[in-house]
Amino acid sequence: MLGDRRDPALVLIHGFGAASGHWRHNAAGLARAGWCVYAIDLLGFGASSQPGHHHRSPLDNRLWARQLQAFLEEVVEAPAVLVGNSLGSLVALTCAVFFPAWVQAVVAAPLPDPTLLMPLRRRRPRWRRRLGRHGVVWLCRLLPLELLVPLIVRTPLLSLGLHSAYSDPQAVDGELRRLVAQPARRSGAARALRAMSIGMALRPRAATAAALLRRMQQPLLVLWGSEDRLVPVQISERLRVHKPDLQLNLLPRLGHCPHDERPALFNQTVLQWLCDRPGSPRAPADA
Repeated sequence: MLGDRRDPALVLIHGFGAASGHWRHNAAGLARAGWCVYAIDLLGFGASSQPGHHHRSPLDNRLWARQLQAFLEEVVEAPAVLVGNSLGSLVALTCAVFFPAWVQAVVAAPLPDPTLLMPLRRRRPRWRRRLGRHGVVWLCRLLPLELLVPLIVRTPLLSLGLHSAYSDPQAVDGELRRLVAQPARRSGAARALRAMSIGMALRPRAATAAALLRRMQQPLLVLWGSEDRLVPVQISERLRVHKPDLQLNLLPRLGHCPHDERPALFNQTVLQWLCDRPGSPRAPADA
């Protein structure tokens, strides 16, 4: 936590493969602007536990949203503005819909979900749904993740993946590599990756971004790097179909992690938008 607990709360939620430390260049500036800033490690990431697949509690955005709501209730002890990067944006959106009393507004930077590109289909027969679920589970179990995960984090493949997420190569430094590699070297990393792969693939339609956006009542700011190579900016055009009142800002010459690539620009954009929200502090010029 950074800032005064008497200030309005703001919670930072990292993306896939990252951790709370990915907000290394943002938290202090947001706190100086008059916010009490928190960051959380989602289950399976960072220093959190790395659970395996359980049918009754799948590791997907619904479970992470419940974790986030518990964090708001037990640690923050107040409703908050949620700021997410990538997967963290989907978690923030899910929490806003499922636990609306705890979420004042959401900033999503960006908001990826493959289902945004899929046409609406008629509900499949039960036998086909069951067959598809079993196929996903067995495919994920057959993947040699115990070999693939160490291979990625101990070879140049890690840097290759990070460079694909950043427009500026200079932003991929040793601290960022350690931030991503350290949790992936833990013994439960492959187990957690398999669990979240199954959970996200099998989540119900009501837990997808399109369905959640249609239900969301809180204000939503979406930030998208114009040079995002992981999730093309064209996907952002699909969002207004489901939530016409959202605000979309394109950030020039930035990639998939705009908060870490240009933290000053990111903070300024977020703070300017939040200034219009009731109860928000006025941001100083150096935030």
